[in-house]
Amino acid sequence: MHAPDTEFDADDNFANFAAGLGAEDEIDEDASTEQLVWQLLLLVNPGDEETALQQFGQYQDATADAGEDEVEPAWLLKDIIDWKSGFQVHDEDAVAFVESLTELVSRWNLELDWGVEDPTDDEFLANADTAALIRTAYDALRAHGYTLWLWETGTETTAGWITLSRDDEAMRAIAPALGIEVRTGAG
Repeated sequence: MHAPDTEFDADDNFANFAAGLGAEDEIDEDASTEQLVWQLLLLVNPGDEETALQQFGQYQDATADAGEDEVEPAWLLKDIIDWKSGFQVHDEDAVAFVESLTELVSRWNLELDWGVEDPTDDEFLANADTAALIRTAYDALRAHGYTLWLWETGTETTAGWITLSRDDEAMRAIAPALGIEVRTGAG
């Protein structure tokens, strides 16, 4: 397993790549899908290069078996990062959404304030609106310096991941370069 051969230093968490990346900036057209996948994995695993490297190895193994041109990076990455660095739940499944976000933020020893004493309370979850929970989670994460991202899957699911807020512009550039349409949980 190895990191992609690129001009950025993986130890700097793609600092050379993302430095000064603005909203109008575009990804280098010569960047390979593998390079973009590596950069995305670094974003969705803030401060955890070891997990990013493990997930990158899984990506390389899957594309070696199927051929990189035959794989849609977004769907492959969704499977690789699910419940570790990302989530995908049915749109109306508030229970799974709260559980998955709670699991993801536990990596940083965070607890999200869902606006209730017990976010696992059956009555709260039975009446919870997933869209409202997304906005609540987004606001709570922003207070801690993170951004909740949602991936437009084109299915009846809500999928996404969490990055450092300082990496927002990098995410806005990298995800579309991989064919992943993203938006923040702000709405």
